[in-house]
Amino acid sequence: MPPPITPTLRQSLWVWARIAALSFGGPAGQIAVMHRILVDEQRWIDEPRFLHALNFCMLLPGPEAQQLATYVGWLTAGVRGALIAGVLFILPGAVSIMALSWVYVTLGDLPAIEGLFFGLKAAVLAIVVQAVIKLARRALPGPGLRLLALAAFLALFLFQAPFPLVIAVAALTGALTLRGAPGPDSAQALPQPDARAARIAAVWALALWLVPVAALLMLAPDSVFTDIAVFFSKLAVLTFGGAYAVLAWVAQEAAGPLGWLAPGEMLDGLGMAETTPGPLIMVLQFVGFLAALREAGWANPLLAGTVGGLLATWVTFAPCFAWIFLGAPYMERLRANVRLAGALRAVTAAVVGVILNLGLWFAIHLIWRQTVMVQSGPLQAELPVWSSLDPAAAGLSALALLAALRFRVGMVPLLAGAALAGMALHLAGLTSA
Repeated sequence: MPPPITPTLRQSLWVWARIAALSFGGPAGQIAVMHRILVDEQRWIDEPRFLHALNFCMLLPGPEAQQLATYVGWLTAGVRGALIAGVLFILPGAVSIMALSWVYVTLGDLPAIEGLFFGLKAAVLAIVVQAVIKLARRALPGPGLRLLALAAFLALFLFQAPFPLVIAVAALTGALTLRGAPGPDSAQALPQPDARAARIAAVWALALWLVPVAALLMLAPDSVFTDIAVFFSKLAVLTFGGAYAVLAWVAQEAAGPLGWLAPGEMLDGLGMAETTPGPLIMVLQFVGFLAALREAGWANPLLAGTVGGLLATWVTFAPCFAWIFLGAPYMERLRANVRLAGALRAVTAAVVGVILNLGLWFAIHLIWRQTVMVQSGPLQAELPVWSSLDPAAAGLSALALLAALRFRVGMVPLLAGAALAGMALHLAGLTSA
């Protein structure tokens, strides 16, 4: 096997900028892009080590694609390489979502823009359903794991159970009852970066995350900015299983008890994130933007929204760097822990149920104009008002699902086609958007 190629910082900057610009399509597409460029083209890392790194990142809370970029950056060029890879992976999406957030609140009532987002919602629903099916095929090989997925779905949909509790119970169940296989061995000997430098960087990352949150709690405990900082910090600690799992909790809370945005707006934000480069979880910037724009009470709401969006992004991603720097020097030991691997398998199974709940939530709020909360003892489920069916939304969603599942239309043409169809339907007066 050829020896690994150690990149210079200039090479790292160029390659990671290229990866960031091409990182469309959610975690699966982004990981595929990284594999093609890092393993096949640049030969910075071999196949077993890449898979080993991916498994490590899946053990961590937060977006695995961004953390994989950060970890490979550390592995190939130390702390500076990790910062280059991690920041560049985020930057295009952060800029794009912020620009689209401004467009959304300033021009969103234009018929063409309304129709565009109407169409994107149908495509997003199809993409989420597709993600459930793909993940279920990979993560549910046996009846026990399928039962875990079903239990997670029922806990969320019928009992409104808190997302962290569902994941915690799944992890405990997996640690006690499942055993994960050890990670693949790598035939490629890579030099181990400076572990001490990684630990110092971890302390800085934790400080840059926690000090602003603590300052807000002390100086402005009742501010919406404090609420944003605390809520998204919880997400950074408790969300395992990738972007769609995170979005399930956000949809449950931010479009529910917190009242920061409407369910339809959550779908619009996800449509933005699906059509821009960078992590899908960047939709959280849009959520923070709308929360601060509406709740801060500033004379300039757009400025408040910008601050809120940037704050949400900061407390979402600063912990990601901390987790990588804390865990990277001990990766081999973590991967050898069979109980930890069993917990990961169980969490991945539960995430299938979490994403299924997210897809059903999206469908109910997209295809029907009204919903009602039904309660009976401990059961508490949000159901559609059947007479409020939106024929245009139902028809476009069915076509998007057919295109994605039957004809395997790619994500970019699916999003573009649905957006154009939504604009045409809206301009023809056939939608309620």
